[in-house]
Amino acid sequence: MKSSDRAMPARPAPAVPGILAALAIPVIPLAPMLAQTAAPFTVTETGQTFGQLQQAVNAIGSGNGTIAIAPGTYRQCAVQTAGSVAYLAARPGTVTFDSVTCEGKAALVLRGRDASVSGIVFRGMAVPDFNGAGIRLEQGNLTVAQSWFADSQQGILSGDDQNSRIVIDKSTFSGLGTCEGSGGCAHSIYIGDYGHLRVTRSRFEKGNGGHYVKARAARVDVASSSFDDSAGQETNYMIDLPAGAVGQISNNWFVQGQSKENYSAFIAVGAEGKLHSSDGLEIAGNDARLAPAVHRNTVFVADWSGAQLAIGNNNLGTGLTAYERR
Repeated sequence: MKSSDRAMPARPAPAVPGILAALAIPVIPLAPMLAQTAAPFTVTETGQTFGQLQQAVNAIGSGNGTIAIAPGTYRQCAVQTAGSVAYLAARPGTVTFDSVTCEGKAALVLRGRDASVSGIVFRGMAVPDFNGAGIRLEQGNLTVAQSWFADSQQGILSGDDQNSRIVIDKSTFSGLGTCEGSGGCAHSIYIGDYGHLRVTRSRFEKGNGGHYVKARAARVDVASSSFDDSAGQETNYMIDLPAGAVGQISNNWFVQGQSKENYSAFIAVGAEGKLHSSDGLEIAGNDARLAPAVHRNTVFVADWSGAQLAIGNNNLGTGLTAYERR
């Protein structure tokens, strides 16, 4: 595997208590609200409409606001520098941000207090440093629900914010990642030193290099999600916790494909250092196997941390060893 990554400049399984309970996201009937206006971006609290997403973000400023987005494909982007902003598609899957990035980074560059994204498609993000993402989170909390990230260099890329959390639910990451250039690999999701990352009910597939989830967060919970690497190209780990982490990896489904840059493990813990303790990290209730016609030996959990991991029952296919200390 690559030694470096593209860093930001500057059988029923047991229940997973508490992970899904906090994910209820209110549904706002946006379509009628947007039907009467040609301006696609509406700040719902004031009724103001705008032709550019950045104008709507600026109108909210350091306050709290919701931007309802009419169906369509948009070749524009926005930077949020303050406040708490919700970006909501009128109907999930009908709003696409295609190919255009701000600051050479992402369709949404977020460094406000909070942001939430619901029902939006991010597609075709590419920039010269190979860090092009649907969302670039530089600080603050982020919630992503029922959104799609496709055919880009990265899906979500974050900086460091130890006091904040990231929640991703019911979202799809497809055709992401790259190991082009000299800066190391990009990934479907690459999270810096955040306080907490939680991924639930999401799908990862068809990676084009790097890992599907790489996170340096102190706590990482990944539950009820699928990692289908059967059509991946030169990919690495499904989940990489390079700095260690506590939390849960539970009730997930993993399939490793043939085309791998590194097939030596599905999950890696502490491969690049021990920034965070991994004592008690629970890995249980998962199903992991090789894709049909793939024949090799590999390891489900590879551990460099030396911590006391809580590895429970996992349903492992032929060729998989449950655990290996490295």
